[in-house]
Amino acid sequence: MFKKLSMAALAVSFTASSSLAATNITWWHGMGGRNGEVINEISQKFNEAQSECSLTPVSKGTYEEALASGIAAFRSGEQPNILQVFDAGAATIINARGATIPAEDLIKNAGYDFNRDDFIEGVRYFYADSDGKFVGMPFNSSAPIMYINDEAIKKAGVEAPKTWEEFEAIAPKLKEAGYIPLVQSQLTWEFTENFFSRHNIQFASNNNGYDSVQDTTINVTDPNHVMMYEKLKAWYDEGYFAYYGAGWSDNQKPFEENKVAFWIGSSGSFGGLQKTAQMPFSATFLPYWKSIIPEGVHTFIGGAALFAMSGKSDAENKCTASFFHFLTSPEIQKFYHQATGYVAITKEAYALAKSEGYYKEKPAAEVGIEQLSLPGGDWDKGYRLGFYPQIRSVMEREYNRIFSGETTPKDAMETIKKEGDELLARFAKTAG
Repeated sequence: MFKKLSMAALAVSFTASSSLAATNITWWHGMGGRNGEVINEISQKFNEAQSECSLTPVSKGTYEEALASGIAAFRSGEQPNILQVFDAGAATIINARGATIPAEDLIKNAGYDFNRDDFIEGVRYFYADSDGKFVGMPFNSSAPIMYINDEAIKKAGVEAPKTWEEFEAIAPKLKEAGYIPLVQSQLTWEFTENFFSRHNIQFASNNNGYDSVQDTTINVTDPNHVMMYEKLKAWYDEGYFAYYGAGWSDNQKPFEENKVAFWIGSSGSFGGLQKTAQMPFSATFLPYWKSIIPEGVHTFIGGAALFAMSGKSDAENKCTASFFHFLTSPEIQKFYHQATGYVAITKEAYALAKSEGYYKEKPAAEVGIEQLSLPGGDWDKGYRLGFYPQIRSVMEREYNRIFSGETTPKDAMETIKKEGDELLARFAKTAG
């Protein structure tokens, strides 16, 4: 087992592992806590595995802060070799002219084999271009899944639902048993973006924004999406759904405290939930409406990818490619998956963890991978929308207003579309 080191010890190790001949590269990221520690551990593993390159990870705060720092640094010619960019920021970095080198090109130019089909279905396209070429290297990937309070469903005498129709039928029994039937932790990701992917409905024009930034519009006023929020508001009024605002942990906490039957959260939350849940729990796929689609397809991923920044020497680019190759090896992917709860992004790493019996011991850890490995459709590969963090903020504002009774789901979606389309048009001018 890899020995956990302190930040100071890791810094010494990074320095000690470098030789005079080693090429130094830097990795800026937006992760803290245990996830930040695992980034340090992976970096040390890379440095110890070879002597040509020395990688130094640097935390830049949050996802948003890391992206802002990376863009500012690129403009001043002081960019890192590798920048971690979260899902909603992908369009920003990809459309920043000349800022990045496509990961697939970088890896192949360094002489490494690269096969897109090595990656699981739901991960393969999100950070790729419209032709499927990897622009970013998927890193910490997760899926929105349903966590199950095993005590609650046993007490209520029900089974976990596969569809929202089934949830609607059992919600009264869960309430009668003394539980809040449902909570979630990020409406924008779980009930908007992944509503569209799970039901194979187009999220935005221009191939969900992949084909062009010009004249792209968002499809939140789709009648099926409006219906989802009408149902959520009705469930809220009936006591079948609780909403604690946009804060992730504010919505997760009641589930941890054994007050809630089902929590829609991230597959990447599995590791932490094992330590915080006050009751036994399991997990299953994100439900879908059978009235919309006979079987739900796989969802969009959440999390972030690593982007190779341009303007670096050939030696540094080769080291970045070497690290990307190292990062996707089965052993490292398995380590990262088990250390954090994020999914193993390659089929080989998933097979390795499965062969070692990991999922027999921790079945909930497999649910995100299984969901992302479901058959695909036309509209479940991802989205590429500029100024999307700002659009998410508009969504959060309007969703708060729905549950406070200040607006209706239909009016909220019309407002989001109007302001979202304006933001997309502004972005198109900057990407010009």
